[in-house]
Amino acid sequence: MAPVFSHGDLRLYLLSLLAESPRHGYDLMQALSDRTGGTYTPSAGTIYPRLAKLEEEGLVTKTVDGRKTVYAITDAGRTEVAARDGDLRGIQDDLADSVRLIADEVRGSVRDAMRSLRADLAAASREERTEPAPSPSAEDPRTRSREQMHRADALLSDFRARVRSDLRTHVARGGTLTPAAVDALEAALDDASRNVTRAARG
Repeated sequence: MAPVFSHGDLRLYLLSLLAESPRHGYDLMQALSDRTGGTYTPSAGTIYPRLAKLEEEGLVTKTVDGRKTVYAITDAGRTEVAARDGDLRGIQDDLADSVRLIADEVRGSVRDAMRSLRADLAAASREERTEPAPSPSAEDPRTRSREQMHRADALLSDFRARVRSDLRTHVARGGTLTPAAVDALEAALDDASRNVTRAARG
């Protein structure tokens, strides 16, 4: 769910970024991506025509610094930013809401994955308890442990692949992976690790 700038909003937001400091085009694109948590990364074909329009309107100026063209806001541009402070706050609130929603989606995906893992572990534990006791001629405990270790490895590999695929798909569709979401993943994995250790110790 990537945030979409309404008509005129991107123009105003670019002016607000230039009001903070002069920037070149790539820096503006990176700033937009950073400010929106990676949910909106504009192309050069989106940014430069708008900068050219702002220059035509006398709201920004540009200077060449080596191989870079640096854009700076003019007094007229600052006046417009100040006059539309309310509109700018509304844009920022909308973008923040979008970032929060995506972070919630990622946290939900992590919680679902952890619930699935816990269910698999619980089912495996129940199956283990219902298995008949081994006969005296059964294989030794070390062999059984090695077999279960292979099974555990397979479960962990499958879980890692599913979560990684879900997160990559989410980001590829324009979503963002925030530090809070990764912190939630880390906490959930720590919790799962403790549960597995307790179960293994019986």
